[in-house]
Amino acid sequence: MKSFSYLSAPDVGTALRSIADGEDVKFLAGGTNLVDLMREGIEHPATVVDITRLPLTGIEELPDGTIRVGALVSNSRLAADPLIRTRYPVLAKAILLGASAQLRNMATVGGNLLQRTRCMYFYDEASACNKRAPDSGCDAIGGFSRGSAVLGTSEHCIATHPSDMAVALVMLDAVVEVESVRGIRRISVADFHTLPGDTPHIETVLAADELITAVELPPVPVAAHSRYRKVRDRASYAFALVSVAAALGVEDGCITEVRLALGGVATKPWRAHIAEELLLGAEATDESFARAAAAELAPALPQSDNAFKIDLAQRTFVAVLRTLNAERSAS
Repeated sequence: MKSFSYLSAPDVGTALRSIADGEDVKFLAGGTNLVDLMREGIEHPATVVDITRLPLTGIEELPDGTIRVGALVSNSRLAADPLIRTRYPVLAKAILLGASAQLRNMATVGGNLLQRTRCMYFYDEASACNKRAPDSGCDAIGGFSRGSAVLGTSEHCIATHPSDMAVALVMLDAVVEVESVRGIRRISVADFHTLPGDTPHIETVLAADELITAVELPPVPVAAHSRYRKVRDRASYAFALVSVAAALGVEDGCITEVRLALGGVATKPWRAHIAEELLLGAEATDESFARAAAAELAPALPQSDNAFKIDLAQRTFVAVLRTLNAERSAS
């Protein structure tokens, strides 16, 4: 690990000024991803600004029913919060399936959104990776790509986005609040992460001098009846091959509201808009679910060893919706 300067910021203003005035500055919260990247020589900031003392640890309900979550709330605390467990069970479950208890205790909401891909070529300095070294190539294309993305890819990158939490947040239309010395702005989680295109190293719309300060969850009544299912190689602490976040509203056998997002198959948390449009107003049957799943995965561009993800995603998609529908029928 290369040497770096360290600053502990006592307040948000100090943190923002430190990154506005410096070059190659990184914020440190839980450190569950940044420290690993520094050890591997992938990230090498000149200055690390410790933000763990900032007052960004609250979870509060706003007058309109929105839940505001501070960026430094730990994943464990968010998953255990009664409001989250009751109103957004899909989010609580996604977090609990995301990592070990030790990591969840350290990892923060803001840091989770900024975690970088776990593509093996990204972590291997001997390999070509456009995310790590722009314009160097992508050895995953034509290489070992079993865990790579099939949606949202480009000829420059097929790395999968790793977050479980972000998949649930996309489904819930969550909003990220960011702040800099220039002011505050709000970004939909759906727009926060970028597709690789020809600039895979640019992974979010966050500017270099901006700090995530909060995530807001709007009132989504149908989310009280939601699920997150994760399919992986082993039952504990593995990244998703496929995951599905879903919420379903049904009346008289017809779908009145549906929200869907996919993880493990795309280069960013993937809102399944095509499937949602096909399902709204349709009969709540396995046949409808299967047609919508097939349509959503139709644009997929697999590699030789990850084509199985298409069928696996469709089956998982149908299984989650079937379960939600059965639970509603029984209630």
